[in-house]
Amino acid sequence: MPEEIIRTLSVDGVRYSYRVLPRARPGEPPATEPTLILGGALQGMFGWPQMDDHLGPATDVVTADLPGMGSADPLPPGPSAELLRRAVLGIADDLGAPELNVFGFSYGTAIAFGFARRHRERVARLALGGVPVHIDAAQVASWERARRQLAAGDREGFAATAADALMCLDPGRHVHRRELARRYVRRSFLHALAHSPHATDSLYRALADRPDFSGGLTGVPALVFAGEHDTVTSPARQREFAATIEGSRFLTVGESDHWVVLERADDVAALVSRFFTGREPVGGEAAAVTLPRQAGTPAGRT
Repeated sequence: MPEEIIRTLSVDGVRYSYRVLPRARPGEPPATEPTLILGGALQGMFGWPQMDDHLGPATDVVTADLPGMGSADPLPPGPSAELLRRAVLGIADDLGAPELNVFGFSYGTAIAFGFARRHRERVARLALGGVPVHIDAAQVASWERARRQLAAGDREGFAATAADALMCLDPGRHVHRRELARRYVRRSFLHALAHSPHATDSLYRALADRPDFSGGLTGVPALVFAGEHDTVTSPARQREFAATIEGSRFLTVGESDHWVVLERADDVAALVSRFFTGREPVGGEAAAVTLPRQAGTPAGRT
């Protein structure tokens, strides 16, 4: 396995870092553009080993601690979408990559989608999973309860409430490795709160932000996928969002919920790898649907 490279950048004086795992077959031409992975609010640059395994032979794998995440500086007060978009652009420029494949999951989908809308010429392909495009009243209530627990110093209670809010706990719906994923998410929240000086602020932002998934997108090949039992935003709502992206594909992944990247980790990594390397992205229990070009939208990059 090649030795990873970590570089530190800054945007508006806010330091952040990214990690590059050079492709495992340096003597051969890469099968696709470098791939940038953007995860949830507390998913930093070291949390994607399955992507290293599946994409590593094909291309450079790039992960990041963006501002407000992991080892990076905290975000300044106020809206953060523009600063995070420019942080992603800084990574693309520092890599010297004309185009990137971009994969966003959960909280990271808003950053990835916003970057693709503003810089379509820099995005070769876009994959989005677990898109929180619609948060219902029950979700809002759960997150508000979690926020109060965190504000009161009840970290254990917060971790339990937040983890449960992100998962399908209905025993009538089979979720692969549900209890394992549940324990992992709880431990991850507790670890971040104990070891990151600004984890609390990052979580508050993730709870309070209402990302903008409107406006559509043209000119970027895109794949959107959801766990079939996602209770954060239903697959039906995520499919509606996918339909705003010209020519996109949408699919559901069986026996999984919002944490599909944990419950079906290898399946998701293989799916994303196949999409980014230009192979057919369907197989197993995933069922893809090619969406038509949106009415009144010209084909190609605009």
